[in-house]
Amino acid sequence: MPGLCPALARPPPPDPTFNEIGPVAPAPDKALVVFLLDESDIRSSVFEVKDTQSLLVGGRIVAPRTHPRRIITGYQAEPGKRLFMVIGQNADFMAADLLPNRTYYVRVVSRIGWWSERRYWLKPVDGKELNSLNFKQLLATYRWAGMTDAADQWARSNMADIESKRTEYYPDWVRKPESERPHLAQGDGR
Repeated sequence: MPGLCPALARPPPPDPTFNEIGPVAPAPDKALVVFLLDESDIRSSVFEVKDTQSLLVGGRIVAPRTHPRRIITGYQAEPGKRLFMVIGQNADFMAADLLPNRTYYVRVVSRIGWWSERRYWLKPVDGKELNSLNFKQLLATYRWAGMTDAADQWARSNMADIESKRTEYYPDWVRKPESERPHLAQGDGR
């Protein structure tokens, strides 16, 4: 193409942090927790908080403009009481009480924080919203993406920072009244 720099004329290289997959169902005796990420929240990272170290379970999908703006990523969780954390400029938490063979939905939401960095929260989708026509129509606009080696590598490389955010923000979350803490209840799954 005349007048274009050859580097600009080539398509971008494949993005190792994006892995489009088909819809996922709960594995036998597991609970599937589905995280819905919009364009501004795609760079967030969601973890299951474990006793010794947090485990990356969703997010960290760096989607260029050619990829979908709404992405779903799913995590096969052990049933029972779980704690999830999302990080960005901050860390925020969500408790969950999961039943086996059910699917639960969680929105990753954000706003601009200090220095134009994003602050993230986890917003459980309750049973009432889950069964609404609006949610079903919204869900149809998302595309599934799986975790990648690049995302796992990022988590391993940044685990000290991730755990420091967990240590800094978790006490504030625990001090909130229980009614103000996000909670995914057993009845919120289908």
